[in-house]
Amino acid sequence: MTPRTPLDLVDARPGPAFTVTFDGREITVLPGQTIAAALWSAGVTSWRTTRGSGEPRGVFCGIGVCFDCLVSVNGRVNQRACLVRAEAGDVIRTQEGTGHHD
Repeated sequence: MTPRTPLDLVDARPGPAFTVTFDGREITVLPGQTIAAALWSAGVTSWRTTRGSGEPRGVFCGIGVCFDCLVSVNGRVNQRACLVRAEAGDVIRTQEGTGHHD
């Protein structure tokens, strides 16, 4: 049944949780969470290092403008964690610099 009013959503619950891995560590994710939200929920606040100095980065703007939250997802580098929805079984890795290795 499609909700008709905000009150219809009062008892709404997300579907069952699932897991992803971040740098080899299992993280529990709720359906609909972005990778950034899932990492924050797990206490992870940094998942990228800068090119030049290797400084840690995580979410800065949260809306996909700044590119500070880049991660590797299932082998694809330069994924914005604040925009990419986590999927069951995702393999997420810290991105170092540009993510491309010579």
